[in-house]
Formats: sequence, C-alpha cells, structure tokens
Amino acid sequence: MSTRNAFDRLADSVRLPALFVGHGSPMNIIQDNSYTRSLVALGESLPRPAAILVVSAHWLTAGVYAGCMEQPRTIHDFQGFPRALYERRYACPGAPAFGQATAELLRDAPARCDLTWGLDHAAWAVLAHLYPQADTPVYELSLDLNMPARRHYELGRLLRPLRRKGVLIVGSGNLVHNLRRVDFRDDAPSFDWAVEADELFKAALLRGDHDRLIDYQELGRPAALAIPTPDHYLPMLYALALQEPGEALTFTHEGIQNGSVSMRCFRIG
Repeated sequence: MSTRNAFDRLADSVRLPALFVGHGSPMNIIQDNSYTRSLVALGESLPRPAAILVVSAHWLTAGVYAGCMEQPRTIHDFQGFPRALYERRYACPGAPAFGQATAELLRDAPARCDLTWGLDHAAWAVLAHLYPQADTPVYELSLDLNMPARRHYELGRLLRPLRRKGVLIVGSGNLVHNLRRVDFRDDAPSFDWAVEADELFKAALLRGDHDRLIDYQELGRPAALAIPTPDHYLPMLYALALQEPGEALTFTHEGIQNGSVSMRCFRIG
C-alpha cells in the first residue's frame, strides 16, 4: 500500500494534546475507581479529535507497523479474567488514511501499514472510558523491541506533525510494571521500590529531563525493578517526545495498583 503524500492529504487542525496513560489490569475495563473516573474526566476535557493513535505496549513486532484497517477488531489479549471482559467490544472505525500518513512519517524506520492486528487492550480498555461512544477513528502503532530506547524517542518526535492534523496521540503502558511481583488484591499495599521509582520518574518528568528518562537503565535498582522489560515503559517515551518547547506537562492521575503497577497518567498541551 503506497503511503507517499498521505500526510499532505490530511486536513490541518489546531494542535491537539498528547497523552500517556497507564492502563494496568484489564479489570479496570469494568471497575469504577479513582483511576477510571480520572479517565472519564479527562475524556470530557479533551477536544474531539479527527483520529486517535495509540502507541501500544501490547503490539510488539519485528519492524514498525501502523494500523491501516477500515474496521479494527477488538483483541482480548489477556487470560483468566471474568467473562464480562471477553464480552466487551470497542466497535470504533479505523483510520486508514491516518495510518498511511503515519507510516509515511516513519518511513525511515521503516514503518509499514498493517491490516491484521486491530485494537489490543492497551488501546480499547483506556478508550472505553475516554471515548465510550466509540465513534472516533482509532489506529495503533507497534513497538519494535529491537530498537534502543533513544530510537523510540526519536520516532515519537517524528510524530509531532500529526498533532496539527487532528490526531490525539496516546502512549499506553505503565511507568512501573512488574508482573512478577504483582498482587491482584484491590487493596494491595504498594512496594517501597515501586513508590520510589514512580516518584523518580515523576520528578524527571516535571523537570523536563528527557535524557534521564530515555537512559532509564542508569537509574539504579528501583528503576530496574520497575522496568524488568521495556514494553510498558516505551510508550511513555513516545508521548514525552511529543512535548514541544514551552508546553506544560500535567498529571491527570497518580497512584499504584496491585502493589507493582504505576497508574500515573499525564497530558501534554
């Protein structure tokens, strides 16, 4: 599928915000808690986008892919949860023109269009609260874990022009995500190292210290425990890379679920 000049065909718009959202357990799809209520409030404060791009912690590929399908399927990429979760669907339209434009912007990666994946729960579990009507076109961008963190950040910077084409870009992962230590009780106490890592990341975000966050492997034991694998951390770097000079970063939710999963979310712009 040719993507040449696909970006130029998109209509201009005012610059949209960019988001990072911690998505946590699939149980958040059906729970009413401070986190899900914060997503509802955030959605009510956001402008109506022409399309939503989710950089997903759950779409891991060899190479980089943008979703270009007309009707993305709802992917239930989790096991052992209540039946009600598997019965949920997020039947939004796709955004093939935006997917093609995204692949064009990232052509040096190289990025390609994909017609098979759909929306995993890093996308639809969050959007079910942000945009419950499911009437906005949505597509995903995959993560190539063969790339170093700095390359992911650089790809995020290349996505900046999409914000002025009406695209709401959402990085969906978790800053602290250690499922080896997880405690699925709703009232599970937070591990000290998880709190320390989350606060360390918070401070760097508030300082605008992008290099420190890119080089997270140099941040010591708390960060090593917080990020045993990079898949859930990397979507944050895409959101951070979208921050333009002078743009404020504000936290829309703070907290830790299940002992070892940070639900910290932020908005840029």
